[in-house]
Amino acid sequence: MASSMAAACAAAAASLSPPQSTAQRPGSQGRLLFPGAPASSRSLRLRTAGRRSPATRSLRRASKAVVAALADPLKVMISGAPASGKGTQCELIKAKYGLVHISAGDLLRAEIAAGSENGKQAKEYMEKGQLVPDEIVVNMVKERLLQPDAQENGWLLDGYPRSYSQAMALETLEIRPDTFILLDVPDELLVERVVGRRLDPVTGKIYHLKYSPPENEEIASRLTQRFDDTEEKVKLRLQTYYQNVESLLSTYDNVIVKVKGDVTVDEVFAEIDKQLSSILDKKTETVASA
Repeated sequence: MASSMAAACAAAAASLSPPQSTAQRPGSQGRLLFPGAPASSRSLRLRTAGRRSPATRSLRRASKAVVAALADPLKVMISGAPASGKGTQCELIKAKYGLVHISAGDLLRAEIAAGSENGKQAKEYMEKGQLVPDEIVVNMVKERLLQPDAQENGWLLDGYPRSYSQAMALETLEIRPDTFILLDVPDELLVERVVGRRLDPVTGKIYHLKYSPPENEEIASRLTQRFDDTEEKVKLRLQTYYQNVESLLSTYDNVIVKVKGDVTVDEVFAEIDKQLSSILDKKTETVASA
């Protein structure tokens, strides 16, 4: 089996040609990209590959990804407080590593819209103003994780699990991540990011009065603020978030990686990228030694 896998890896790697262009960073349409720390802050750099040409490095990375994917694709969980920049980082991770992005909230809405059995049960609770029980959401997540694309390409579980009981349910199903990324941003900055957010109801674009102001007075005059984007509301949301995250630490303590989220978007991603690349290296070494 090892020889056949090695042959498959060699064939897959040989068929890869160096990419002509790198993936573009997601735009800010509908997504708020926050500014970074002062120039004096520590800059996080991606590792280089000596004096190899860009084409050689690209081919080497692609070959490594093929070998690791054949062995065991990446499994990533990411968590972050409101306005921590989690959504932006998920887009960057998905673009570079090709992981299947899974959000429990999106799954819930999709199941309800599709009228599935899980969706019907969830809708009954929501119409009564009650929380959807963990077992229903866990079933949705489990079924999505077991679909072929997630099994073959790996997955990025966004903001889930949120509680100890949800984490234990996944553990029972033997669903465990290679790494649990925890974005760490000071409370005062989180509050500032949330309170300053504004939505353009015409275009759907999100602005920030300080960090990403509207282009002109006409746009500024029609911006609206979400009812819960107030200092009082966000502090309550943060309190709930910290209580939930605290309960997860004992479950994922050996795979949790805290990443400073109060620097630039690129610096945050560089640190995440370093962690994921390291995991891929270990997976590749495991296959090579098999």
